[in-house]
Amino acid sequence: GLGAQNGILVKSGEALELAQQVDTVVLDKTGTITEGKPKVITMLHDGIEAGELLAVAAGAEAGSEHPLAKAILFEAQVVGAAAYEVSEFRNLAGYGVYAKLTDGREVYLGKAGLAREHSDNAEDWQERAAGLASKGQTPMYVVVDGKTVGIISVADPIKETSAAAIDALKKDGVRVYMLTGDNRYTAEYIGAQARVDEVVAEVLPQDKAGMIEELQKQGKRVMMVGDGINDAPALVQAQVGCAIGSGSDIAIDSADIVLMKSDLMDVHRAIRLSHLTIRNIRQNLFWAFFY
Repeated sequence: GLGAQNGILVKSGEALELAQQVDTVVLDKTGTITEGKPKVITMLHDGIEAGELLAVAAGAEAGSEHPLAKAILFEAQVVGAAAYEVSEFRNLAGYGVYAKLTDGREVYLGKAGLAREHSDNAEDWQERAAGLASKGQTPMYVVVDGKTVGIISVADPIKETSAAAIDALKKDGVRVYMLTGDNRYTAEYIGAQARVDEVVAEVLPQDKAGMIEELQKQGKRVMMVGDGINDAPALVQAQVGCAIGSGSDIAIDSADIVLMKSDLMDVHRAIRLSHLTIRNIRQNLFWAFFY
């Protein structure tokens, strides 16, 4: 009841009991540590106009629900770049997207690995992409008909309370990991801003639960905090799954605890609530037996 008043919904007594044993918290990056509202910051292009690059990218991303896709679509709308029509679309989970435009052009948009596989000049863009990533931006390669023609770089600022919440968890003796599919440079930059203990980057969606299992094999008692469809298996795998309230329905459904305010400080509060509740129960038991 006290949790509910503070926007912390605990689904079972077992979850509340397990939360006080947690010594490791794994935080998803996008939408959990960060705002989850990325914006297009930089566009690099070669042999193609900026507006054309954005129109091609917007067409390719029109079928995607990913926050980075929404950032590109929003930017295209702002600058008036009309997205190309698409005849075929594939979501390449953890890598990016593939789309065939109605004019016959084939487009891949996503990570460096995807560009290397489908274009012969991805290496020429590597240094510039690394420079953007070192500033905390996520560079996405745009490949058209087997050639990388540009990079659209997106940044997602961290939430105001994230660093303070992580400090509070660390003060309580909890080790904090940040888990992300982003490249290592971007992840390290965000991790340093948020002051996490350890950054685990370039993790594919299907590998998140495996990473939680690995920590558990080391004897750690893990709480996973996430908001996306990709986080659901990891939320189930962890001793305590904690969903951010603004996240997807499947993440909320898979979690043991739901944080309605989307504020990481509530992760610390949920663990504190668990400690206080168990202490209260023990005190009551002691006095009951004593009586």
